[in-house]
Amino acid sequence: MPILNKDMTLCISLSARPSNNGTRFHNYLYDQLGLNWIYKAFAPTDLAQAIAGVRGLGIRGCAVSMPYKEDVIALVDVMDPSAKAIDSVNTIVNDAGRLTAYNTDYTAIEQLLERNAVPAGYSVLLKGAGGMAKATAAALRDAGFKDVTIIARNEAAGRALADLYGFAWRADLGTGPGATADMIINVTPVGMAGGPDAESLSFPAEAIEAANVVFDVVALPPETPLIKAARAAGKAVITGAEVATIQALEQFVLYTGIRPTDQQVRDAEAFVRAQ
Repeated sequence: MPILNKDMTLCISLSARPSNNGTRFHNYLYDQLGLNWIYKAFAPTDLAQAIAGVRGLGIRGCAVSMPYKEDVIALVDVMDPSAKAIDSVNTIVNDAGRLTAYNTDYTAIEQLLERNAVPAGYSVLLKGAGGMAKATAAALRDAGFKDVTIIARNEAAGRALADLYGFAWRADLGTGPGATADMIINVTPVGMAGGPDAESLSFPAEAIEAANVVFDVVALPPETPLIKAARAAGKAVITGAEVATIQALEQFVLYTGIRPTDQQVRDAEAFVRAQ
C-alpha cells in the first residue's frame, strides 16, 4: 500500500458494526493494481453528517451496510435503477460532489442463485424485511421464484415487502404447514459477530433439517451458527462471505472503473479469510 499522501483517493464504508472484510478486500486490490487509493471502515454517529463528509471531502466511494441502506436515500442526488427499483442503497459513488446511489447486493444474490443452480420451483422462507431483504426478494422474484414467504415481526414492513413482490407474509415461523421450506434465507442480524444474537440460530433445527439449501447473508463471521448447523446437517449452503465478495467486487468496479481478474479476486478473498 502506498504511503499516505495528499493525492491518495479515499473510499469508505458506513456500518453500525463495521468489519475488516471490505477494508482488506479493497486495499488488497488497490495494492495489487498499483492504485494510489485507500479504504477505511467507519461506524457513523450521525449518518447525514457522514454523507455530507463524503460530498465535502471528495471521498470517491462509500459502501453502505445495515442499518443505513434505506436512510441514505434522502441524502444522495441520483438513484441508479439498481437502487431505485428496490429503494435500497449499498453503494454511493461521488462524481465531483454529485452522489449516485447503487445496489450491488441484488447482483450478488442473483449470481449466487444462478451459480448454485437453485431451482426456481423451490419454496422459500426469507427472514427479514430491511434493505438487504428487499434486494434478496427482488432477486428471487426476477429469478422466477413464486412460493416465497417473508418472515418479519414488523407487520407493516413485512407485508409491504411481501405485497411488493407478490409473496406471502408471516410474523414468525410458527409450527406446522409453512414452518419449513426447500430453501431458508436469513437476512437479519441474527448470528452476526459482535451483536446480541451472535450465538443464536436464525432458524430452528426443524427448518434447517427440512431445507435443501440454507442461505445466510451475514458475512461476519464467515461461518455463522446457521451455516455451521446446516453443514453439520449435510445441507447445501450459500454464505454471506460469498455475497460480500461479489457485492464488494462490483463496488470496486464502480469506484475505480477497473475489473480485476478472477485470480486477483480469488487472491483478495484468500487475504480476507486469512485475517
